[in-house]
Amino acid sequence: MSDAVVLLSGGLDSYTAAAIAKAQGFRLHALTVAYGQRHVREIDAARTVARSLDVARHVELAVDLSTFGGSSLTSDLPVPKDRSIDSGEIPSTYVPARNTVFLSLALGWAEVLDARDIFIGVNALDYSGYPDCRPEFIAAFEQLATLATAKGVGGARFRVHTPLIALTKAQIIQRGLELGLDYGLTHSCYDPLPSGAPCGRCDSCVLRAAGFAQAGAADPLVAREAR
Repeated sequence: MSDAVVLLSGGLDSYTAAAIAKAQGFRLHALTVAYGQRHVREIDAARTVARSLDVARHVELAVDLSTFGGSSLTSDLPVPKDRSIDSGEIPSTYVPARNTVFLSLALGWAEVLDARDIFIGVNALDYSGYPDCRPEFIAAFEQLATLATAKGVGGARFRVHTPLIALTKAQIIQRGLELGLDYGLTHSCYDPLPSGAPCGRCDSCVLRAAGFAQAGAADPLVAREAR
């Protein structure tokens, strides 16, 4: 069985990507980054998701990007709500270089594990327009991984798997349901209420709700919060 490092945020997409990796026969090493995000509730969800996937190890790493700010997820800037999402516009919820930082950390761990595979749940269809979710970025990072590591210089080829990158949110949900995933374990909201419940109005909540509606499925998290 081959090892893979999976970036696990506790959200719907990362859960699905990790489950796909497991279904492909990889032994999972999950990495969750506490980066000073206002929706820190997702870290609790990542712990629950990691247990449900029976990962070999779950590492939580603190890299506080709120020190820099520059995003409504890592500062006091308001989170956009009740807006029409335009993937050609980069919203204030974009965290500068976040996926570059995350993949670099995953790459370091993968090299130590002698693993060649990294999974990340980025998506370039139903998303908020982040530049570090695009196929061009992933291809460039794979090239960087070859140039920047001892294993790469020695001839190893690292692969960054993006099994969701060309799927709609509805297709992602359908794939997860086929794998038997409980999306009630996940957290997607950028600006949760004091109770931890999703706001229902931010981009992430809107995309999630539309995905479940288009998939013809009920969101178990909504039902759980309603109880």
